[in-house]
Amino acid sequence: MNGKEAVEYIHSVSWLGSRPGLERIEKLCSLMGNPEKGQKFIHVAGTNGKGSFCAMTESILRAAGYKTGLFTSPYVLDFNERIRVNGENISDDALGEVTGYVKSFADKMEDVPTEFELLSAIAFEYFKREGCDFVVLETGMGGRLDSTNIIQSPVLTVITGISLDHTSFLGSSVEEIAREKAGIIKSSRPVLIGAMDESAETVIRKCAEEKGSDLTSVDYGKISFTYSSLAGNEFIFGGDRMYALGLLGEYQIRNAAATLTAVELLRAEGINIPEGAVKRGLETVRWPARFELLSKVPPVIYDGAHNPQGIDAAVANIKRFFGSSKVVLVAGVMADKDHSYMTGELSKLNCTVHTVKPDNPRALDSESLAAEFRRAGVAATHHGTFDSALTAALSEAAETSSPVIGLGSLYMYADFAATLRKLTSQK
Repeated sequence: MNGKEAVEYIHSVSWLGSRPGLERIEKLCSLMGNPEKGQKFIHVAGTNGKGSFCAMTESILRAAGYKTGLFTSPYVLDFNERIRVNGENISDDALGEVTGYVKSFADKMEDVPTEFELLSAIAFEYFKREGCDFVVLETGMGGRLDSTNIIQSPVLTVITGISLDHTSFLGSSVEEIAREKAGIIKSSRPVLIGAMDESAETVIRKCAEEKGSDLTSVDYGKISFTYSSLAGNEFIFGGDRMYALGLLGEYQIRNAAATLTAVELLRAEGINIPEGAVKRGLETVRWPARFELLSKVPPVIYDGAHNPQGIDAAVANIKRFFGSSKVVLVAGVMADKDHSYMTGELSKLNCTVHTVKPDNPRALDSESLAAEFRRAGVAATHHGTFDSALTAALSEAAETSSPVIGLGSLYMYADFAATLRKLTSQK
């Protein structure tokens, strides 16, 4: 099996959708000899911020000299980026080989594994073969019944934050969602939580107490200075320790505060992480599609904000960097997201919008999204292609000396970035 065949096989069970439950992944991994056992995991759940947290934590551990595994979702450019070792995507050859191995066991199962379950098993097997010292493991959309949750005794459990998302699967209140996310807490293993509603935090604290797990919450008050620009962030955390962060957006400083707190907890577990490695890891970390500067002239930024908390952060960053100046948006969303909240919040900006339909079966059509923006009082034009939308947006930006900001879904990042490269190379 080659890389292309591996991806086709993994996607071939997409019709199963999301089927919460651990029975299939437990059976599959058992047939494989439980490759997840014996590995050292940092297990991360949360509604927002978990991807950035995972990227920062992996970067720091790698800078400290450890061989790292990183499992994240969704991918934004290349399917292989979901499974990385030492910052490098799994190769096509390795993906094909490991997938073929996993398939030989999955094909024996009456209850066929889902796409995410197959991918989790592939990741476990690959990280075992590579002999990773630590694996930073991001959950899918849930926690308790997420296929990554078959791991036992993680080095550290992290819940970055809780807000309403995936309500059809996880619950209609923050308390219900918190209960699902808290399902990754394991007996007598340290837990770190980020900022969240008091009601959500109460649920998670109760779960940690029941499991006999020490819980630490991030002390954002230890951030005593911040400086943000389109070149990155600088901040002081914990007295006089100054850090440079390679990710844009003020909210990334808060994500970095969570990462630095995690470092303290990992050190308490006896893991050697020199301060120099912490600084190098934060300075060199890369995480695409999160308020990422793709072009400087004119400024073109992409942010994969796709739920209310993410939209709030995106709006705050736009105001922080551009104030009340006009911005030109290129927006696309999934139909099952709260796009009415998105259009309402973005209408508070001085903006015009060009809408597109992301290349995903769940995407909302561009005409409906444009109509929703217009109902919110924003001048909006719908487009049939990214080429048309970005051409119009860049032309408008040039006329008004405005930045272009793409947002609304991680699923449109690849098309947005590729179209931008094509159009700017033609100039």
